[in-house]
Formats: sequence, C-alpha cells, structure tokens
Amino acid sequence: MSAPLVSVVIPTARGRRWLPDCIAALRAQTFRDFEIIVVDNASTDGSREWLAEQSDVRVIRNETNAGFAAACNQGIRASDAPFVALLNDDTRAEPQWLEALVEGMSSPPHPPSQQEKGVGSCASLLLFADRPGVVQGAGIAVDRAAIAWDRLRGYPADSAVASRACEVFGASGGAALYRRAMLDEIGLFDECFFAYLEDVDLAWRAQRAGWRCRYMPQARVLHHTSATSVEGSAFKNRLLGRNKVWLAAKNARRRDWPIIAFYDLAAVLYAGLARGEWSHLAGRWEGIRRAWQFTRPHAGTRCSPPFDPLVPPWRVPERMAAGFDAAATA
Repeated sequence: MSAPLVSVVIPTARGRRWLPDCIAALRAQTFRDFEIIVVDNASTDGSREWLAEQSDVRVIRNETNAGFAAACNQGIRASDAPFVALLNDDTRAEPQWLEALVEGMSSPPHPPSQQEKGVGSCASLLLFADRPGVVQGAGIAVDRAAIAWDRLRGYPADSAVASRACEVFGASGGAALYRRAMLDEIGLFDECFFAYLEDVDLAWRAQRAGWRCRYMPQARVLHHTSATSVEGSAFKNRLLGRNKVWLAAKNARRRDWPIIAFYDLAAVLYAGLARGEWSHLAGRWEGIRRAWQFTRPHAGTRCSPPFDPLVPPWRVPERMAAGFDAAATA
C-alpha cells in the first residue's frame, strides 16, 4: 500500500489520562489520508496496554524515556509520508485541524522569492483546554535576544489578529505540520535538547534555509498546558535555561550575542529575585559549559528570520505571559 499523505506522530510519557480523547479527536478529522504513530516513552500508567488495543495506531515503545525530541524523531523516521504532523498527547484537535494544515501547505500567501523555498511548516491555533476562548499560542515568535514565546498568548480566540492566516517565525511542536522535504534538508529535532525549545531551534534553522512557516487559524487544538512536566517545576526550568543557551549558540548571529547575554542576565535575576526560582541559573550554567559544542558558522544561511521587535527587559515577562503584541505597540 502507498504511504498516506500525512503521518501524525504523538510522543507520550504517562499519557493514559489524555490519549483516549486525543486519538478520538483524530478519528473524527474531516481529512482522512493520514496514519497515527504513537511513540511511548516508557509509560508505566497503563498507556502501553491501552495502546495495544487500538488497531488503527502504530506504536513505537521505548524502554526508557528518550525525551520529546528523540521520540518525535523516531516517529518521523518510521514514516514515509510527505508530511508529518506532531501532536501532544494532552491535546484535542477540532475536526478541521488536519484539513486546515494541509491546505496551508498547498496555498502559500505569495510566491517564494529566489532565496525562499516555500512553506515548510504550518502552525496551529492552540487554545487553553480549560479556557477554549483564549489563545495559548498561534505559532512561535522570537526576537533578536533569542527570546521565544507563544505568539498571541492570552488573546481572545475570535479576535481579528488570531483569526488571520499569516506567516510566523515557526510552529509549536505541540500541534504542527512539517514538510518532509524541509526536514530532509535541515535535519530533525536536536535530541540534545531532550525537551523544550527544540521546536524553536528547528524553526530557526528552517528560516535560515529559506523555508517559511504559515499560521492557520482554522487548525484549532485544545491543549492541557504542561500536563506531563509541571509548569514552573525545577525540572522544566532547568531544561529551559540550558536549552536557551544552546538555542542561541546554534542559531544567533555573533553580533547579537551581547544583547542576548544582557537580556538573559535580566531574566535570570528577575526569576531569582522576584519569584525565588534559581533553577533557571543551574540550567544556564549547564548550557554554558557545553555551548562550544553547538557554536558553528552559518555557512548555509540564505534568509534572515522574521524577528519580532525587541522590548525593554522589564516588559519581557508581560509579553510572554499574555495579551501583548510588540509589533502593535512599536
């Protein structure tokens, strides 16, 4: 049999609570030419037993938790489809989700320039599961200080800006569609990241290579934020701090490193002094000790990424929290 047009890859770790709703939502999709691949990172909560009963789901089982990035890569490599969708196990996609993303791949907003290669990924409209009228993310935004955040976080889901398809920096790995040709060229997720910011790294590499990302507001997904790793936990903060250093070392221009260091120091001090969270600092130190492994010249750079404007350091927490758009206030 020929490969489906899309492979939907779902990494999971102790996701028994969420998987039934996630899979049921996929079975209700209006677009039908897809397969489901679940990569189980050593779950011990009954996920394996439940997945074994699902005849329409391909399952890859890991004996240890390989991390989000590695699990995604396993699912991508197990697929022959020309498009790969990633979906968190704690999501519930609305019926038109996959149809909207596939449409976004085939209908670019304008012809690519000589340096651009067209649409390589599409971003979904992620909504808070407990507040479905509020945007959790409408693609990824990044500024020159290498700060990444969920675009339009906190905006009303029916607002004009959230309802408009447009080009964005990148797609959140929690609900995205990728063109295999792009992944074949730029590579898959960096497994050193384990979890968090690996989707920003991939988006940044794609932008430098000339691939665009399109946000599709009709691709709506309800998301239980940080269901696997608790929001604000020391574990998550450490990984975010470490991966932020590696993200900048891999992708940022060297002339931007001073501004990145200034903003990053401000972020660490704010988290520590204002909230008493110093796990970010431990992550930064871990990242700095190995940063040399990720620093390399950008010989293959073709295009400049679409960065958002910088804001003063004291406005960064506001922008990342909810309802702030730097472009609208610049």
